Amino acid sequence: MKIAIRYFASVREALGAGESIETLAPTLAALRDELIARGEPHASALARGKAVRMALDQVMRDESAPLRDGAEVAFFPPVTGG
Repeated sequence: MKIAIRYFASVREALGAGESIETLAPTLAALRDELIARGEPHASALARGKAVRMALDQVMRDESAPLRDGAEVAFFPPVTGG
């Protein structure tokens, strides 16, 4: 399936604005692991030990959320206000 990926804040600084990819990943967790497996800089920016939030079609979701063809996935660090 083809999905659009967007990166924000420090993740965007490391990886750029985003990309469209073909993936067989069934969930957000599997997609994150697929991107980490690409190696640097994805491995550092999306590492499992880092706090990274994810949105699927502009709705915050946990990693078990299923992907679908044409979905938009966003990765970003936790956001604080002030």
